[in-house]
Parts: sequence; structure tokens; C-alpha cells
Amino acid sequence: AAARLAAEQEVENLSGLSPNPEKDIFVVRENRTTCLMAEFAAKFLVPYDVWASNYVDLITEQADIPLSRGAEMKGKCGTNESELEISWLEQAYTLKLFFLKEGHNTSRGQEAFWRLGRIQFAYDTSERTYFKDAVSPGKHTANSHRLSALVTPAGKSYECQAQQTISLISSDHQKSVQLLLSEVRIQPFDITADFVFSEEHKCPVDQREQLEETLPLILGLVLGLVIVITLCVYHIHHKLTANQVQIPRDRSQYKHMG
Repeated sequence: AAARLAAEQEVENLSGLSPNPEKDIFVVRENRTTCLMAEFAAKFLVPYDVWASNYVDLITEQADIPLSRGAEMKGKCGTNESELEISWLEQAYTLKLFFLKEGHNTSRGQEAFWRLGRIQFAYDTSERTYFKDAVSPGKHTANSHRLSALVTPAGKSYECQAQQTISLISSDHQKSVQLLLSEVRIQPFDITADFVFSEEHKCPVDQREQLEETLPLILGLVLGLVIVITLCVYHIHHKLTANQVQIPRDRSQYKHMG
């Protein structure tokens, strides 16, 4: 059990290696081998109540809470379940990501995939960096509801540069907390090389944007090819026509027969 606990706590925050100050890099290792890697930029939009100017009514403000560099982290790797826990500002904020590896039947047979199955975000409205004059300050927890995100074939990493928004429901009067993720690269299972992601599986938004970027180029190449083929056909046709014997249209030019 002690060895297992030591393996779970072999984690590294490599956020300082990223040129983007808003992007964090986390690595979980067991037996000196990488078993979970995660890179992303994250921000939480958290509604909270403050008193109106009349000190009678309540109004709702919104705290924008970024995931800070230098955050503390824990991790667990398993065959079918993995976890990543990140805390910052003296544990006033804690993000937990729970990953699952599953299989399903397809026309090609049994196929395995992994997904982000649950998110939990704990926050304290008595923390004054992002919460100003919150009414009844205290600790709250926001959880995902029936989440199935970042679905990726087993053995691959998930990549998505586009921003994604995931809604969480808070224990603070069922308020909706928004998690904004961008520049994501995650792999919680089946990493074959230390500190190296496996082949990426791009999210649908990135795939669509890539197609939109390359489609004009493809259409231009096809149009250019059609023009070249048309000119070649015209040139060949013109050459063949020029080489044919011209038959006089004036019958008087024919020699008399017999």
C-alpha cells in the first residue's frame, strides 16, 4: 500500500515549460514511467451573490477564476480509471478530473475508447482574490451532470485548440458554473513513451476548422487541373482538325469521273 501511495504521488507540474502563461502542463508518473499527461488552459466563470446598493436586494456578480501556474497536484493511474487533482491559492480552489476507459460494440467489432467522465470543482467564496463582498461566503462544490466529454480512441491522445465550455452545477443554490477549456492535449491511459503524447485525435471543431482552411486550396487545385485538362483537350482537338484533308465545298472543283 505504501508503494502504491508513493507511485500515486509521483507527479510533476511542468507549466513553466509552456510559452503560453495561461497554459498548464501536468504529468503523473508511476514506476518512473509517464501514465497521465495533461496540457490545457482553463478558466472558471462562477456566479455569486452580493448586496445591492440598498442592502436589501441581492444581485449576481461573476468571478473569472483562471487556473494558476504553480498549482499543487495529485494523480492516480489505473487500467480503466485515472484521476487528476489540481489545487491552487492555498487550496481555495480544487479541480478534479475523472477519466474512464471503456469498450463498445461496433460493426467492426469491440472497440475501446476513453473519455472524461466527471468533473468536480471546489471553491471558497470567502477567498478575496476573485470574490468581492460575497454574501454568506463559504465553500461550495460544482459537479458535472452525465458528462461524456473528450471521447478518444484507446491508445491516442485528445487534442483540441478551440475553446470548449462545460457546465457544472454548484451546491450554491444550484448556480451554473462554466468551465472554459482551450489548447487541450490530454492522455490518461496507454502512454508508450515517457513524457510523450501518443498520436492525437482531434476534436470535431478542430477537424471542421482544418477542413475549412484546406477546402479553398483543394477547390483551387481542382479548378486549375480542370482548366489545364480543358486546354490540353482543345489543343489536341485543334491539332487533329488542322491535319485533316479539307474537302472542297464547291462541287465544280471535283474532277469529272469516267
